Amino acid sequence: MTVIHEINTLVWLGELSRRHGRPVTLADVPGEVWDAVARPGVDTVWLMGVWERSPAGLKIALRDEGLMDSFRAALPDVTEADIAGSPYCVRNYVVDASLGGPEGLAAARAQLAARGLRLILDHVPNHVAPDHPWLTSDPDRLVRGTVDDLTRAPADFVEAGGQVYARGRDPYFPPWPDVVQLNAFSDALREATVETLVSIGDQADGVRCDMAMLLMNDIFGKTWGDRAGTAPAEDFWPYVIPRVRARHPDLLFVAEAYWDLERSLQQQGFDHCYDKRLYDRLLHEDAGSVRVHLSADLAHQHGLVRFLENHDEPRAAAVMPGDRERAAAVAVATLPGATLWHEGQFEGRRVRVPVFLRRGPQEPVDEPLRDFYGRLLPTAAAVRRGDWRPVTPAGWPDNDTHRNLLAWTWTHTDGRHLVVVNDSDRPAQARLPLPWDDLRGREHRITDLLSGEANDRHGDELTDSGLFVSLDAWGSHVFEW
Repeated sequence: MTVIHEINTLVWLGELSRRHGRPVTLADVPGEVWDAVARPGVDTVWLMGVWERSPAGLKIALRDEGLMDSFRAALPDVTEADIAGSPYCVRNYVVDASLGGPEGLAAARAQLAARGLRLILDHVPNHVAPDHPWLTSDPDRLVRGTVDDLTRAPADFVEAGGQVYARGRDPYFPPWPDVVQLNAFSDALREATVETLVSIGDQADGVRCDMAMLLMNDIFGKTWGDRAGTAPAEDFWPYVIPRVRARHPDLLFVAEAYWDLERSLQQQGFDHCYDKRLYDRLLHEDAGSVRVHLSADLAHQHGLVRFLENHDEPRAAAVMPGDRERAAAVAVATLPGATLWHEGQFEGRRVRVPVFLRRGPQEPVDEPLRDFYGRLLPTAAAVRRGDWRPVTPAGWPDNDTHRNLLAWTWTHTDGRHLVVVNDSDRPAQARLPLPWDDLRGREHRITDLLSGEANDRHGDELTDSGLFVSLDAWGSHVFEW
C-alpha cells in the first residue's frame, strides 16, 4: 500500500545547504541523506514545489500584508530573501534552476529508484501564474473578463498582455491574488493538461493534483457560470486521465479533494484522494464518528489518503500533543488506503511553514516521538497485508468506555494482527470479538509490536469472550498473533 513522505523541496535543500556548508541541489544531495529519506515503511516521496515559481506572483505576495503577517508568525526573523513565492503559482512546468533543473530532478529520481522509492510531483490544474506563457500564447485556455469587469471588481480580475482574465478561486473564498483561472470547459485547456501531465509522467512516477475537485463539471459550472461557456458532455478528469495513462499506464494519480467528493474523483480515475473527513473526525469528533467513517466499503477506503498533517494543515504536534498524536498516528498508519506523512512530523515540529518561504524556524527534535515513528512505520508495513476488517468493541452495563476504542484486524496467510486505539482522554476497557474461527484448543502468544510486550491467551477464552483490553488515555496496541 502506498506510503508517501511529503518533502518541502526548497526548505529541505536550504537546510541541507546550511548543514553541509555548500549549496545543495537535487543533483548532489548526499547519499546518506537519501538513505535517511528511504526510511523503512515509506515507498513514495513527494518532492513538493519543484516547478518554476512566478516572479510576478512573488511581487504580489510581497505586497500582501496578510501573507506577510503569516510569514512573520512562522519565522519571526523573516527577510525578503526568505520569500520565494508560492509553488502553486506555477510559471512553467520546468524544474526550477535553483533546485538543480531537470537534470537535478532526474538525478534525484534515480537515487530514489535505487532505494526502491517512487517519486511524486505536483500538478496545479485550476490556475497558473499571471506571467505564465499561456496568457499571451493561448488565452482561450483561461477564463476571460472584460475591461468593465476589471473596473468593477479589480480584486477578481487581472490585466495581462492587453487581455483581462479572472483570478483563480474556489467557490467558497475570495480569489487568490497571485494566480489566473484556467477554463476547465475549454477543449484547448484539456488537451494542454494532458500534455502537461504526460511531461510530468516523463519525470516522475506519480502526480498529486492540487484541488482536483475544482475542475469537475458541476463544481466548475457553479463557480463560473456563463463565463466558462457550455459544459462539455465528458467531465474533465475522465477526459484527461485515460489519455495520460495511454502514455504512462502506471502513473499514480493522487487528488487533493474536499467536500466529500473523494468517491466521485475515484470513479473519475484517481488512484487515491485525500481523506480530509477522517482528519477532521480524529481532530474534532469522537471514536463513534470515526467508526462510522470506517464503515464505508473497502474499495472506497483503499482509494483514500490518510494523514494527520500536510503543508496546508497545522502541525500535528501543535494540535494533537503528546499521546494523542501517537494514537491518531497508529490509526492512520494501519488503515487501508494510502498514508501521507509530512516532513518534520516525525521530529515533532510545531510550526507550519507557509509554502512561500524558503526557510523555516529551527525547532528542537522530539526524540521520543522520532523513536515512536521509527517503530510505527515498519510495523504498519508489516501489518497492512491481506484482509482488513473492523472490530466492534463490547463493554459492560456499568462501563461504556468501550465506545472510545477503535479496533480492526488484518489477516494474511502468514500473519494476523489486531490494532486497538483509545481515541479519548480517559482509560478504556473492552472485549474485542475476533474474526478467526480456529483459535480454540491452544494457547496463543500475543505480542505488541510497538512495545515488544508479549502475553499468552487461551483460544477458548478468545473465541467465547473476545480479547480483553485495557488502555490508558490515548493508548494503542498493535498486536501480532
